[in-house]
Amino acid sequence: MELRHLRYFVAVAETRHFGKAAERLHMAQPPLSQAIRRLETELGVELFTRTTRQVALTGAGEVFRTDAERVLAAVDEAVARVARFASGAEGVLRIGLTGSASYRQLPALARLMKREMPQVMLEVHTEMLTPAQEAGLIERRLDIGVLRPPVRQEGIEHRAIATEPLVLAVPEQHWLAEADTVRVEQLRHEDFVLYGAGLGSVVNDAVVRTCLAAGFYPHRAYEVTETSAALALVAAGLGIAVLPDSIRSAPREGVLCKEIEDALSVRLDLAWRQDDTSPLLRNLLGVLERNHVFLEGLEGFEGTGRSEGVA
Repeated sequence: MELRHLRYFVAVAETRHFGKAAERLHMAQPPLSQAIRRLETELGVELFTRTTRQVALTGAGEVFRTDAERVLAAVDEAVARVARFASGAEGVLRIGLTGSASYRQLPALARLMKREMPQVMLEVHTEMLTPAQEAGLIERRLDIGVLRPPVRQEGIEHRAIATEPLVLAVPEQHWLAEADTVRVEQLRHEDFVLYGAGLGSVVNDAVVRTCLAAGFYPHRAYEVTETSAALALVAAGLGIAVLPDSIRSAPREGVLCKEIEDALSVRLDLAWRQDDTSPLLRNLLGVLERNHVFLEGLEGFEGTGRSEGVA
């Protein structure tokens, strides 16, 4: 049985007229009538009753019409779906993000993709520092990463999407709780909650450089692997944390955020494999370009400034 025979049958069933069905199918009527006869012979049943005045479905024909329409609809959807995959309009996109990026950039990116690429599903992996995301990209476990440069692995392309100043997270009962802004010097004798020393955290590096510029090295009281854990320890009153401004987008009970007048800023980039030629990635990059997500002129960025980009 050929698919075209199912299409012939459905056309006759819908029009109840061989001539009109042949016209719809852009074919002559005799070959259409012959094809339906062959289909009936193959099935061993009559699908239509024919008179000089009308064509009507038999009981078997009514049953077969339901199944034929279902099969044809499934085939049409399969063809449309493979076309969407080929054009990058449908698929699964595996994304890795730093812990702080999941508070601001992830919601913004998800909203944009829902609007521009509604058939694409996101597989989200959060709390991944830059080295872990680089490994995920190179090993093809991730399609894109939202990470903080520098990127040290070869074969990864990346572009800036945001810059964020470092802000201070303190417990509600902290002596700086009433301050509008603080200076780094005021943190000299504080207990710091930092990412683990061996994790390769870009934020850690920026915090240390910020403190060294003020003449002291931060006292590492607690180490964490996740931003959420750092905020939990701050809420418990065990120390302070200096983190990217995006943590403000998800307020934590028991934690207050303060601007730091003389802190560095950190950059956030979107990264992908240079050899990834998938239509899905190309489509995403085009969407980001058209929506002005990428920031320009930030090569080697080291300075201070307010948060920009996807927000």
